[in-house]
Amino acid sequence: MSDKAGERWVLASGNPGKVAEFQALLAPRGIVVVAQRELGIADADEPHETFIENALAKARHAAAKSRLPALADDSGITVPALGGAPGVRSARYALDAGIDGLGPNPGRELLDAANNQLLVTNTRHLAEPVVCEYVCVVVLVRSAADPRPLIAEGIWRGTLLARPRGNGGFGYDPHFVPDGATLTAAEMSADEKNRVSHRARALAGLLARLDAAA
Repeated sequence: MSDKAGERWVLASGNPGKVAEFQALLAPRGIVVVAQRELGIADADEPHETFIENALAKARHAAAKSRLPALADDSGITVPALGGAPGVRSARYALDAGIDGLGPNPGRELLDAANNQLLVTNTRHLAEPVVCEYVCVVVLVRSAADPRPLIAEGIWRGTLLARPRGNGGFGYDPHFVPDGATLTAAEMSADEKNRVSHRARALAGLLARLDAAA
């Protein structure tokens, strides 16, 4: 698969934050990223216990429905002292816990706030600094039946803050301070975050593999 200007990839996500990040990261390559929801494609099930299995399931689903190359990621925040939680359930952390007031389909902002509050509550007993890391696995398939998907992983290590800072980003960004930084991910500019995030690292690895396979 080439990465010539104008090539269209479908992104197996409806999360506007992820869509914006991938569009920004791939724009310099001339790759047009189309969110699957723009094509009327519903989200795939994510029943697996690992990032790689969920990312692959999402990519194959989007490729089958769109007949385009499909890019998918599965990502989340992990706290080693909590056994790796929230992990692959990061986006549904509060829903899985049955937090009152969310309902079956809460909006993204409400769910993000509930997820963050639950993680802060579950780490209050831990000694500071609370070590954590953002993990992202990115998968690119040329077709739904692609026997050799391209896969890469990115890890962004840091610590968890009890009190949020910043209004940018999404997910757990207001509580995440990367190693060597003083700002939370939510206080960084989009350009700065896109240079160093777990998603940027995973995508850089994937593009390197794409170049090597060309």
